Amino acid sequence: MSVNKPFRRTCRQFTDGHYTEGGRWQYMIHEKYAEAPEHYVRGFLLLLKDLYKLFDYVEPADKNLNCYSYRIHAMLLRACVEVEANCKAILKENGYKKDSDMNMGDYKKINKTHQLSSYKVKIPNWSGQLSVREPFSDWLSGESLPWYKAYNLTKHDRHKAFEEANFEHLLDASCGLLVLLSSQFETNDFLPRNTLLAVGGPNDGMKSGIGGFFRVGFPVDWPDNMKYDFDWDLIKNDTDPFDNFDYDSIP
Repeated sequence: MSVNKPFRRTCRQFTDGHYTEGGRWQYMIHEKYAEAPEHYVRGFLLLLKDLYKLFDYVEPADKNLNCYSYRIHAMLLRACVEVEANCKAILKENGYKKDSDMNMGDYKKINKTHQLSSYKVKIPNWSGQLSVREPFSDWLSGESLPWYKAYNLTKHDRHKAFEEANFEHLLDASCGLLVLLSSQFETNDFLPRNTLLAVGGPNDGMKSGIGGFFRVGFPVDWPDNMKYDFDWDLIKNDTDPFDNFDYDSIP
């Protein structure tokens, strides 16, 4: 049985395999879907601007993944703070009872509802074989996320763990943030123009993501009972056309 009403801040594949075709994306811009979504997107867009600048000095390449610096460290912290902010928003706006002291144990629950570990992000103009990043894939094997671990290590003891603030961890944290935004808003950036214009590009099975730089591969492995199957035109005028997901029920 599929899902006949969208969950807040939760973008999913429909039963026919599509995400947004036929105007179905419009549920994502309804005022009750997410609180201040543009606030969260803007945090990523500002980070993306600084990534552009960093690429002037550190070439996107396999050989540079271990490069580290104070600037990379500062950007890693920013990216992970934004990741935490998005995770908290998803949980809180769905009625999660724990409203303080959330940690990765809480955030990991979102993987069960958003398929984060199935997302792929492609970094363009890359030199080498590692241009496609899967920032949440370690959760599939029950492992912790290396980039988030690096964030905590360098936040609490930068002197001893400074080398962990490297280019690879920054890229994965940035891609992780984009995955979280994509899993809520697809390619909507909430800029003051028409939404969902970020389409097209090479025939690689991906879409141009929020910000227009990275390419995003959306999950195609949704279980049938988790896919959306609703007609937005029939429910959009309801008092509240959205459901809360019960995250407290996830162990």
